[in-house]
Amino acid sequence: MAHQHKGFFDWLSHHLFTCPFKAQFGFDCPDCGLQRSGIALLQGNFIESFKLYPPTIFMVFLCLFTALHLKLDFKFGALIIKSTFIAIAVIIVINYIYKIYNHQLIS
Repeated sequence: MAHQHKGFFDWLSHHLFTCPFKAQFGFDCPDCGLQRSGIALLQGNFIESFKLYPPTIFMVFLCLFTALHLKLDFKFGALIIKSTFIAIAVIIVINYIYKIYNHQLIS
C-alpha cells in the first residue's frame, strides 16, 4: 500500500501546474513552492513542507478552521480567520523578501 502512495506522489510531483508568472517573467512569484510544499505536507513531511513554502501549513489550518467555523459558529471565529489571513499575507511577503535577498527566485 505504501508503494502505491509513493507512486501517486511521484506522479503528482511530475504533473505540477506551470506558474504563469514564472513562465512570463522568468522568476518565481510570491506563491511559487506552494504545490511542492502541499505534496510534502500530504506525505507527512512537515519540515520539508515548511522549507519549500512556509505559509502552506497556515493555509491548511485556515481552510480547516473556516470550515469548522461555518459549521459550529465559534464566538471569535471571524477574528481568528481574519488574524490568520493577515498572518499568512505577512509570511508570504517575508518569505518573498527572503528569497529576493538570498537570490533564490530563479530555479
